[in-house]
Amino acid sequence: MKKSTLVSVALLLGVAIVGLAIWLYMSIMTPVKFDNEYTKRRDACAEKLKAIRTLEEAYKITYGKYCGSFDTLFNRLINEDSMVVISKVVNTDIIPADVDINEMTELDAVKKGYITRKEVYINPIAKLREDKKLMTTAADGSVHPMTDQEILNLRYVPYPKDRQYDFTLQAGQIDKGGYMVPVFQCSVAMTDLLSDLDHQLVVNKLSELDRAKRYPGWKVGDMNQALTDGNFE
Repeated sequence: MKKSTLVSVALLLGVAIVGLAIWLYMSIMTPVKFDNEYTKRRDACAEKLKAIRTLEEAYKITYGKYCGSFDTLFNRLINEDSMVVISKVVNTDIIPADVDINEMTELDAVKKGYITRKEVYINPIAKLREDKKLMTTAADGSVHPMTDQEILNLRYVPYPKDRQYDFTLQAGQIDKGGYMVPVFQCSVAMTDLLSDLDHQLVVNKLSELDRAKRYPGWKVGDMNQALTDGNFE
């Protein structure tokens, strides 16, 4: 065999080996990258869904039911002073000098007029911020109460970046032992969340979830049960 032919064969073998190595690398790394992206997107959705649950719970406390509309949920919680809280006022001017109200029960102090209770209407979002129940983490790692705009943006699924999906929000009632119980659910389908990833890997993930009888997406709450848990928890 001519030397030039041997060189050509060696080059072809070298190219084939490199190609095979690349193929093996990609066949291993593509699923790994998919799993990493899947986890990242799950965590991003979980943060938004937990915040939406906090808003729904505040809405239920305020209005006696859950809300199935993002527009209504955000508008009423942000703009209305509608949450009732009990305010306590200590009437120091009538407390005898020899009386320490810290040594009596609050009920006794109320009966004697030392403490007055009254209902006060406040803004639900302001209350959540005050109680640090509506916090978010900025890109620099700092934690702060959500702004109104950040609350309004909760409705949007965080991925994919090149298109915009809304979470699906539902609310209603179910019969539980003869009593009508309010329920809600906020969810995103896996097909939307992963729509820009490898189609076959998405199909494989959906098949995996189906075999395990798991919900094909991420959600918080349930329209068929009086639960507010998330399936990511």
